[in-house]
Amino acid sequence: MDQFMTHILSVFMGFFAMMNPIANTPVFLGLTAEETPEERKKVACRALVVSFLIIFVFAAAGKVIFDLFGITLPAFRITGGILIGLVGYHMLQGGEHSSIQHPSEEDKKKSSEALMSIAVSPLAMPILAGPGTIATAMNFSSSGGIVEFAVTMVSFLMLCIISYVFFVSGEKFISYIGDNGVKVITRLMGLILAVIGVQMLIGGIGGAVTYLQLHH
Repeated sequence: MDQFMTHILSVFMGFFAMMNPIANTPVFLGLTAEETPEERKKVACRALVVSFLIIFVFAAAGKVIFDLFGITLPAFRITGGILIGLVGYHMLQGGEHSSIQHPSEEDKKKSSEALMSIAVSPLAMPILAGPGTIATAMNFSSSGGIVEFAVTMVSFLMLCIISYVFFVSGEKFISYIGDNGVKVITRLMGLILAVIGVQMLIGGIGGAVTYLQLHH
């Protein structure tokens, strides 16, 4: 029993290291800085539900999906790095969801749709359920049968719940630091996201070079 609990803890910590809710909270706040608390809760909920579904699919059939489409993990990392880098660059430029002071109903609808799309990309993929998290899920779930799969999914579900609490409690932090503080954090997180994107890109290129050397 002790060994089983130790294994669950190791799986959880493996996911925690990849999908760090403490580090992701400022990123989430930067992406949703201008939104209401209710909208932030919706974005957080959708992002984490989508993340869970992505990890579920890849934990259950990740190797089959990769083989079916001829996808390699380095290619996945390169794509994720480019996506995160672009989002970081946009945040560095002070990109905002609404550029109109008094939007019409149609503008509000478009803004709401854009906000919900942020929950899917870049939040759910590739920030929360990125290449590293997917590789971790595939590694843990493929090492055994249904028990390993269940341990993997329960561990990730616990981390999603913890992340939601972090994201929602971040509202108090936003109200405390004010608008100027939010703008500074948004640009700072943009820089960090851009660097993370470049790091993922470097890792992907390095992995691609190794892959080509092994297969030629």
